[in-house]
Amino acid sequence: MTDVIALGEVMLRFDPGEGRIHTARSFQVWEGGGEYNVVRSLRRCFGLRTAVVTALADNAVGRLVEDLVLQGGVDTSLIRWVPGDGIGRGARNGLNFVERGYGIRGALGVSDRANTAVSQLRKGDVDWDAVFSGPVRWFHTGGVFAGLSDTTLDVADEAMAAARRHGVTVSYDPNYRPSVWAGRGGADRAREADLRLARHADVVVGALGLAGSHPGASRLTADEVPDALAAVARLLPGARVLATTLREVPSAGVNDWSAAAWSAETGLVTGPRMPGLHVLDRIGSGDGFAAGLVYGLLTGADLEQALAYGTAHGALVMTTPGDVSMATLAEVEALVAGGSAHVRR
Repeated sequence: MTDVIALGEVMLRFDPGEGRIHTARSFQVWEGGGEYNVVRSLRRCFGLRTAVVTALADNAVGRLVEDLVLQGGVDTSLIRWVPGDGIGRGARNGLNFVERGYGIRGALGVSDRANTAVSQLRKGDVDWDAVFSGPVRWFHTGGVFAGLSDTTLDVADEAMAAARRHGVTVSYDPNYRPSVWAGRGGADRAREADLRLARHADVVVGALGLAGSHPGASRLTADEVPDALAAVARLLPGARVLATTLREVPSAGVNDWSAAAWSAETGLVTGPRMPGLHVLDRIGSGDGFAAGLVYGLLTGADLEQALAYGTAHGALVMTTPGDVSMATLAEVEALVAGGSAHVRR
C-alpha cells in the first residue's frame, strides 16, 4: 500500500546561500517542487509511504533529480522518463534559482521551467486506474503543476477524477504562481483552472487562494478570514476541509505565522499562533504545512490537531535551507505541545 501519491514537477533548486543569484559563483543544489515537497515531507518527517508521478528528461540532470528524490525516500517507480536529445530541444528538466532574502530584501525565485518533460504530459499518458489500484490512501496535486501547460491541466483533472473513482482522498493546493500563468491568461485563467480542479478535492490547502475575484486580488486581515473561508466553502460544496496558512511579513527573516481551517462539522478552527518566527528560508513552508495537515487527517486526528501539525511543521521547514523538510516527527510533536528552542543534550 502507498499512503500518499503526488502529481507534480520536481526541479533542481540552485541556492546561493546568503548571496545573490546574479553575483553567485557557487550554488547548493536541492530538489523541490510544490506538490513533490508534500510527499517528501510525509516520507522523511512523518514516516509514510509516498510516491511521485512526474516526468524527467533522461540525461545526467534528470538522473541527479532522481538521485535526490531517492535520498528523500520517495518512490520513483511512477516517474515517466522522456528520451533526451542532447540539448533539451524536445524536452528538458526544470531549474529553479532561489534567494532566501534577508531583512528588507524579500526572497526571490527565478525559475527556468518552460518546455520541461513534465509540462508535456497529456491525458492518457498515465494509467491512473493502475496507479490507484495499489491501493492508495491519498492523492495530492496543485495549481503549480496544473499551470505548466494546457495539457497538464487536463492531466490533473484526469488524475483527480480517477482518484475519486477509486475512493482515494484527494487534496488540492491552488498555489498561484504569477510567473507560471504569465502569457497564459494570468490570474483569471488560474482561477478558472483552480475552480475546475478543486471540485474534485476533499481537502483544499491554501484555500484563501480561491477567495476574491482572482488569486492575489486582495490581502485579508485576520478578521476577514472566517467570511472568506465561508465564501470558498459555498463555491466548493463537495470539499470536506478548507485550510490556509496565515502569514504577516515584517521582514524576510521574521514572520508572524499561523493557520486556519474550516469544515462543516467544526466550523472555523484556528492553529497555533507563532508571532515573530525567525526564518532562515521560507520557501516550501506552505508545502510543509500541507504535509503536516495531511498527516494529521490520515492518522485520525481531529481538525484542530491536524492544523497544529501543519502549522508546527511549516514553521520548522522555515528553519532550514532548501525546499524540503529536515524536521523530525519528534520535533513537530514537541512544538505542537509547546516546546522551546532550548538546547537538547
